[in-house]
Amino acid sequence: MNRRIASRMSAISPSLTLAITAKAKAMKAAGEPVVSFGVGEPDFNTPKNIIDAAKAALDKGYTKYTPSSGLLPLRKAICEKFKKDNGLDYEPSQIIVSDGAKHSIFNACFALIEEGDEVIIPAPYWLTYPEVVKVCGGVPVYLECRKEDKFKFTPARLAAAITPKTKMLIFNSPSNPTGAVYTEEEVRAIAKVCEEKEIFVLSDEIYEKLCYDGVKPFSVAACSEKMKELTVTVNGVSKTYAMTGWRLGFVCAPPEVDDAVFKIHQYSILCAPIMAQYAAVEALKDGFSDNFSAVEEMRDSYDRRRRFVLQSLKDTGLPCVEPKGAFYAFPSVAPSGLNGEDFAEKLLKEQKVALVPGSAFGDFGARNVRLSYATGMSALSEAFERISNFMNSIK
Repeated sequence: MNRRIASRMSAISPSLTLAITAKAKAMKAAGEPVVSFGVGEPDFNTPKNIIDAAKAALDKGYTKYTPSSGLLPLRKAICEKFKKDNGLDYEPSQIIVSDGAKHSIFNACFALIEEGDEVIIPAPYWLTYPEVVKVCGGVPVYLECRKEDKFKFTPARLAAAITPKTKMLIFNSPSNPTGAVYTEEEVRAIAKVCEEKEIFVLSDEIYEKLCYDGVKPFSVAACSEKMKELTVTVNGVSKTYAMTGWRLGFVCAPPEVDDAVFKIHQYSILCAPIMAQYAAVEALKDGFSDNFSAVEEMRDSYDRRRRFVLQSLKDTGLPCVEPKGAFYAFPSVAPSGLNGEDFAEKLLKEQKVALVPGSAFGDFGARNVRLSYATGMSALSEAFERISNFMNSIK
């Protein structure tokens, strides 16, 4: 019997965010007063009308399988969302409902990436991207996003990174971990390069409704009809509606790509949970409207926390590029004289504050840490008092 683990697994790195979160939870369980800013998860409850929609579905006996691509009313609601929010026309047949944006990203990569294909990943990046690319046989090519450019890459630097082996660009705006948001002008310039080189774009837009200071994200697929044919858009309900545990995402792509994605999807899961699908119909009905009070309240709360975090980092002596979206700050810890990993390890040990080392998001973040402000103000205040004490202790 061959009991060896598949060789491809040797290329996969463990998740540092999950490791930090697990360690912080274990310390808390042991009675230690840990404040954790590790995992990127809203601290709010799912809005009541969304919960009620799921309950109503269960009460009506909706507990069976759905079509693998998702309930038709949900796919229609997603099409309406794309039309209203992004100016994009899609048919329900082009929508595939998954059990989360991460699942959609995996399916899309598996459908498009062949052995040896290069995939450009702007760095710092969400740590899932390169691991999925490697599992699919692709080669991650990291494109540095410099702090002097507000953690955004330029079209010229993208063009320079493209080779005959380049298959795809993974684009995330608003960004995890930096909070960078590309303007419409910047997105159009990036799309022009992708059109000229005829490379796919996987556009991860999961944080699109969490933007601040009047910033508006712009969808890559909306740049032109040609770009629409080259774009696979991934989104979901987890971040906007505080529905992380419901596990509901979706992917939209041109028909040929959509067919390939569905071939993978139908064998990776049968369908997303039916009660989550009915909940998502309710969320999309009102939730993608800027007038939806629960979403606005959450966004306003994140914005207040963002401002507090930026001021607190400044007071503590840790410089940070101002995030314009999502709910993360990515400060430099260089003034401490430590790299991100040592800073995070010592801070957790000495002050019981859990942050994620920037190296989790690529080598370009080695002198940074990621802080999620998807947590209450009292926890933020306590954490920064401890961070200030830590900085004073190492001066």
